[in-house]
Parts: sequence; C-alpha cells; structure tokens
Amino acid sequence: MPVPWFLLSLALGRSPVVLSLERLVGPQDATHCSPGLSCRLWDSDILCLPGDIVPAPGPVLAPTHLQTELVLRCQKETDCDLCLRVAVHLAVHASLQAQVVLSFQAYPTARCVLLEVQVPAALVQFGQSVPRYEKELNHTQQLPALPWLNVSADGDNVHLVLNVSEEQHFGLSLYWNQVQGPPKPRWHKNLTGPQIITLNHTDLVPCLCIQVWPLEPDSVRTNICPFREDPRAHQNLWQAARLQLLTLQSWLLDAPCSLPAEAALCWRAPGGDPCQPLVPPLSWENVTVDKVLEFPLLKGHPNLCVQVNSSEKLQLQECLWADSLGPLKDDVLLLETRGPQDNRSLCALEPSGCTSLPSKASTRAARLGEYLLQDLQSGQCLQLWDDDLGALWACPMDKYIHKRWALVWLACLLFAAALSLILLLKKDHAKGWLRLLKQDVRSGAAARGRAALLLYSADDSGFERLVGALASALCQLPLRVAVDLWSRRELSAQGPVAWFHAQRRQTLQEGGVVVLLFSPGAVALCSEWLQDGVSGPGAHGPHDAFRASLSCVLPDFLQGRAPGSYVGACFDRLLHPDAVPALFRTVPVFTLPSQLPDFLGALQQPRAPRSGRLQERAEQVSRALQPALDSYFHPPGTPAPGRGVGPGAGPGAGDGT
Repeated sequence: MPVPWFLLSLALGRSPVVLSLERLVGPQDATHCSPGLSCRLWDSDILCLPGDIVPAPGPVLAPTHLQTELVLRCQKETDCDLCLRVAVHLAVHASLQAQVVLSFQAYPTARCVLLEVQVPAALVQFGQSVPRYEKELNHTQQLPALPWLNVSADGDNVHLVLNVSEEQHFGLSLYWNQVQGPPKPRWHKNLTGPQIITLNHTDLVPCLCIQVWPLEPDSVRTNICPFREDPRAHQNLWQAARLQLLTLQSWLLDAPCSLPAEAALCWRAPGGDPCQPLVPPLSWENVTVDKVLEFPLLKGHPNLCVQVNSSEKLQLQECLWADSLGPLKDDVLLLETRGPQDNRSLCALEPSGCTSLPSKASTRAARLGEYLLQDLQSGQCLQLWDDDLGALWACPMDKYIHKRWALVWLACLLFAAALSLILLLKKDHAKGWLRLLKQDVRSGAAARGRAALLLYSADDSGFERLVGALASALCQLPLRVAVDLWSRRELSAQGPVAWFHAQRRQTLQEGGVVVLLFSPGAVALCSEWLQDGVSGPGAHGPHDAFRASLSCVLPDFLQGRAPGSYVGACFDRLLHPDAVPALFRTVPVFTLPSQLPDFLGALQQPRAPRSGRLQERAEQVSRALQPALDSYFHPPGTPAPGRGVGPGAGPGAGDGT
C-alpha cells in the first residue's frame, strides 16, 4: 500500500508582512521522511529540462498522490519566507535506491530539486509484481491574495491602499488585460513605503488590472483585476467605445476591453425617428474589439448607421458615413425582395413599417409610390446593397418637396400681388407695407438659418474626416453649411475657382459668414501667397477649394472688408492661434472645441440677440465632434493620453521599466 515518506519546503520569496500560516524554524529547504526511509536533499538545485515519460528498465517508486500547502519559515517575528510544503505518496514494492525530481514553476521563475531516497528491504511487500513508472503528478497551489494590497471605494473615487513598511520598495502597474494579445499598459511607477493611489470612477473598466511586486530579483508579481463585475466599469466601457470607419465597407470597434457584442446596419431618417435595423435583409454580425469588420455595401449614405447590441440591449449607434457625405438626407429607402422565378417585390421603409409599392395607404411613400418606381426604373436611385435575395435603394425626395413648396410659394406670390395692388391704392399706407415686407423677408431668412461657407486645406484624409464631422455638427444648428466635401460633383464640373467664387458670392450676398479653418497646411499656403502671390503647383489635391479661394479671400482682408464676414478657427493641439498669419488675425480666430460657445456666437446673425441656448448648442456640437477628434489625435490601437489613470497619467508618467 502507499507509504507517505517525506515533506519538502521550497522558498518562494520574501513577504513584507507576516501571514497567519503555520510557522517553522530551520533552513529554507528541508526534507522529512516517513519512518524507516532514508532521504537526502541535494545541496543545490538542478537544471530543469523538459522531457517525456519513458519506460523504466527496473523497479521504481510509483507516485500515487501529490498534496501541497503554504507555510511560513521565519527567522524572526517579521522576517519570514513564504514556502510551499509538498507531500508525495509513493507505492513501494522493492528494495531500491531512487532519485526523485520535484519541479516548481511560477512566473517568472522555476526550481527543480533532486532527492535521493533509500528504501530498506523491511518495507518491501513480497509476492507482488513491481510497477513501472507510468505517469507524472501535477498540482497547482493558489497563492493567497497579499493582505498589504486592498481596494476600497470612497464615493465616486476608488483607493488602492498599499500597507507596507517605509523601507519596502515595490513596483505598481495598471494595465488593460486583453483576451487576445498582450496587455495594454496604462500607468507604471516605482514606489516606497505606504501608498494610497486614487482612481477616478470614470477610469474604471472591467479589464483594468493591478500588478504589484517587490523590487527584488526574481520576485513574484501579484495581479488582481477587481473591477470585472463592477457595474460602473461596464458602463464606462461602453462610454469609451468608439466605432471607426476605415473604408467604404470596413470599420472596427475600438474599446479598452473585449466585450460580447453584435452589430447591424440601420436606416435613420431626418426628424428624430429611431434608426430602423435593416435585419432582414441584412443580418447581425458578431463583433470583436479592434478587429476589422466589413458590411457588403456598394455605396455609402449619410442615413446609414451602425447599431451595436450587447445582451439584446442597444449600447452604441453611430452614423459613420455622415462625416464624409454630409448631414442626413430626406431620402426614402426601398427594399427589393427577390423570389423564385424572377419574382420581386418592393417596399418603402417608413417609421410605421415597410410600405409595399404600389399601395393605397395614406403614408407619404404610398402617395409618392408611382414617382418612386419611375425614379427607380430611370436610374435616379442610388443602389446601396445587392445580392441574390434582394437589394437596397436610396431614392431622393427633395424634388417632390420642392414641387409642393413651389405651389405654396406661387399661391403666396399671387396673394402678395393682390395685396400690393390694394395697398398701392392707398399711398398713405405704402411705406408701412414696405416696412412689413422687409421685416418678413428678414424673419424668413433668420428662420432658414445663416449661411456658412467652410474653407480648409485638405492636409490628409484624417483631417478631411474631422472637417466633415464639424460641418455635420454645425448643420444640426440653425446654419446652412456649404463645404467642398459635400459638393464633389459640382466642384469637378465647375472647377475649384469657379465653384468657390459662386459659393462665396452667394454666402456674402445672403449675409452669411465665411469660416477659414486653419491647419498647418493652410498656414503654409497662406504664407506662400503672402510672400510670392502664388502657391506651389501640385501642393494639394484637385478638390482643394482653399487653395483656389486665396485669390479672392486675400483682397477682402487687404481692403478691410473681412471683419463681420469672415471668422477663423483651428483645432486645439493641432495649431496655436498665434501661428495664423497676422493678416488673418484681423478677424476673430477661435480654438475648437475649447472656445465653441464664442465660435457659435460669431456665426449667428450680426444683429441677432445672444441666445440663452448657446451653451447648450456648444455642448451638442462638442459631443458630436469628440469621436472624430479622438479618431484623429488617437488612432485605433494607441492609448489616449487623456484617458490614463493613476497619478501623473499620460505620456511619460511614472518610472517605466
């Protein structure tokens, strides 16, 4: 039968305080054998070499059970080593002298010890076959959590309390643990003595982990991830998540931690109605953080958005194509379903559902169903998706709305003509009528919103997406924004110079404002024009209206006509206002988003009162602009300095090793 024959203690490393475990006194490594056995531990460790189990040529000791427990081996009251005690049960059936190898492995070190065992003949049971070595025994001992590291909450803040002696030196690291790939370091510092590290609750995410280790050779590192089940951490994770559009079809989900999610396309119509998932005909797709995903689209559209769900709850929704293609359009989405024998049916997606075409229903799409089908057959609708089961088409509705308003305006003009004849018959009232008519025209222009022409230098594609995001955000206000990003077809047909002259003339005639968005590329172009009067050939792309605009922008500034009609702006961290040439600083130059309220105030009508909602609108624009700023200044896969944790978080914080 098996005979328990020895106890072995292996030193793991020095602990800064005394644990409430069994205490032993003596050398660090020691052996204790069962009565009758003789065993001797080698003076030094042996080299740990990997190998396979092979048949033994003769009798061996057969291992049958392995057991471990933690003990303390103390020289003084507070000078203890944490040790592992190993008990091995062996079956003995022959008189022999054998060698036993015990391998202890723990990151980042490993130990192998050799023990010689002498089995006397008195312990041998005769008449039984001698077993051969058939297997190796493995056992994992979980180390206890160190009592000198505690996590406590204090209102909205979280405290990391490290209760160590004043002479104790240790390293502290915060990182995002990743299911796939290496951890993402967030903050690291070497510290001494007792410490209390304060974390803001907004920095907590489920994968935020803490690593602590004594600054000693081959010290064991303790890792804890205390926020895996924290509801605030899960809420912060979704608030930090961002959708990034890479190409027309490819995009990715950027988030600090891995999370279970699925995504689908949806269609968002103007007017505040909920975004309607396009499932079917499309399907939900599983999402992996930082992994490029693709939708089978033929064309992009500003009304197409991406919805991300987790546990059947909507967590994230962004209209990725709006930044580059402009604000939402009043288009109708047609769903084509294809069946067997070349049968197909069409329906128009509306808030109430998908209305079959043609239809006698009272919805807008049903009333215009005949015209929509004609537009589809004549090729005026944009095909967004196509496969064997169906297709998606976006059909414009602007011309039908314009026709309806044309009839309204015609009726108004007839009424105004009749009224003018009546009033002209009464000369005493002519001036009053003209005054009222002028006020009506002004109020109508105010209701439509002030025109704003946005000019910029196309430094790179990332900056263009940032400009598109700003233009889209401004369109949500009472502003009519024009930017070359949304007029590529007209720009190519007319040419940059002609297109800009027409836009500038129309904007200024309507009492609008021209916004010069300065960047390093724009400043370089302005400097060239001020010095030489021309810009370097081929310095920018064929659609760069800013390059073409300088020929008529400069005279407005040189002749003093710019104040009141022009406004300058630049992005924080990209360009300092002092870098803008002095000539262009004769008009206000604002930094965004830090001076958004003042910037939006400058875009209002010159004599319009300061709206009490200006701060609210500035916050609305800032929220819409923030994802584009994060994407431009912190591309996916790189940690953002503004989102660091711990004292001195950010680039260069701590004493990194």
